[in-house]
Amino acid sequence: MSLATHLPALQVVLPLLAAPLTVLLRRPGMAFVVAVAASWCALAIAVALAIQVHRSGAISYAIGNWPVPIGIEYRVDALSSLLLVLVSGIASVVLPYARGSIEREIPAPQHYLFYTMFLLCMTGLLGISITGDAFNIFVFLEISSLSTYVLIALGRDRRALVAAYQYLIMGTIGATFIVVGIGLLYMMTGTLNLGDMGRRVAGVSGTRPVLAALAFLTVGVSLKLALFPLHQWLPNAYAYAPSAVSAFVAATATKVAVYVLLRFYFSVFGESQVFGRLPMEQMMLVLALAGMFAASTVAIFQTDLKRLFAYSSVAQIGYIILGLSFDSATGLTATIVHLFNHAVTKGAIFMLLGGVVASVGGVTLLRVHGLARLMPWTSAGIVLAGLSLIGVPGTAGFVSKWYLILAALEKGQWWLVFLIVLSSLLAVAYVWRFVEAAYFREPRKDIVPAPLPASMALPTAVLLAMVVIFGLDTTYTVDPAAKAAEMLLGGSR
Repeated sequence: MSLATHLPALQVVLPLLAAPLTVLLRRPGMAFVVAVAASWCALAIAVALAIQVHRSGAISYAIGNWPVPIGIEYRVDALSSLLLVLVSGIASVVLPYARGSIEREIPAPQHYLFYTMFLLCMTGLLGISITGDAFNIFVFLEISSLSTYVLIALGRDRRALVAAYQYLIMGTIGATFIVVGIGLLYMMTGTLNLGDMGRRVAGVSGTRPVLAALAFLTVGVSLKLALFPLHQWLPNAYAYAPSAVSAFVAATATKVAVYVLLRFYFSVFGESQVFGRLPMEQMMLVLALAGMFAASTVAIFQTDLKRLFAYSSVAQIGYIILGLSFDSATGLTATIVHLFNHAVTKGAIFMLLGGVVASVGGVTLLRVHGLARLMPWTSAGIVLAGLSLIGVPGTAGFVSKWYLILAALEKGQWWLVFLIVLSSLLAVAYVWRFVEAAYFREPRKDIVPAPLPASMALPTAVLLAMVVIFGLDTTYTVDPAAKAAEMLLGGSR
């Protein structure tokens, strides 16, 4: 058998083996090299798998050659291949950036531990995206969550410990709900393989244990993806974590949680049970709109830019769930496209803010007065990414909102089009808070910006370029997303 046959296993095994290696090496420089090499190899594998799926269809890999559904299956299809590319791609960009960032934010003796936890977090997220086993989703979810708690706690602000503890408590509650839901499904179907489980659930659909499993999984995963009003852990976690951690987690963790929700809804329970027998469409719509408006309104009144854009993330998750609530191919396409577009946009923003922290020592609105004169390129990058959050044409965010509007028009819901546009105006308001401080205020005389190393500037520029590229060319986002949406709907009808 060729090496290419084992790419699904290598996708998870490489970063998993690299994590303890960084502990053994202990030297930050060597740990950095190992982490970057692992992330770039993971990206190459993810791209190779995506190309193979595009050409030949879904890939099924049986761990230990145990036949499915007896053994554990790794499955790569149109949707999971997108998530693999997203997670490994963001990691491969953030890790080179992280070296310069953590030198200013994390004590030197802890640098190798940062790379260890980062690799474990990436391993967990890649594992969630590729596994075809329900219990393995829980296991990988806990690997990524436990490492994220440590990464957040590495922040130099003592409030990072409180944020990590808060995330730990809420994450544990969410994980408990998820494992209870999986247990109920196993009790009713006798299998943990997602594909086999989906076939067997069809025979017991509508029973109380299955409906209870749906409820437990919905609440548990909603906690992980920070769906309003279960988002309380997110603002502090993003605000007080090291900048590289904020960038990586904001761009990947909640997106993978959305993937888990999509996978259970459409591959296991089936569209007819989720949206046909239960008022899930209306419930998701209400929660999505509440998140879009409430979180955006709170963001307007923040004085710390990391907290401001953290609340913005809660609002953007509202847009992602709004697409899901339409229960249509166009709506699902919008959801999946926004997973990608928001990931690159928010990743770029937090990397830019990390540059501001490294240069001027903080990201409060008072501290960034006149920043456009001190750091013109960084300020312009934040504005560009902000325009993507608003949904201005030519940026990645516009594509997502355009498909949301198309989905609303397909349903004949003109009032939703109005609300989508209105919520975008709230995004204008909170992005303007930065523009006003950076461009219309005098620079503080007590701040002398330090030059940023190229290792921080170049990776940030890569994500900013993607914000524009994905806004102008939808070949690599909309087309695969539409294919993934058709797959989900086709498999559940």
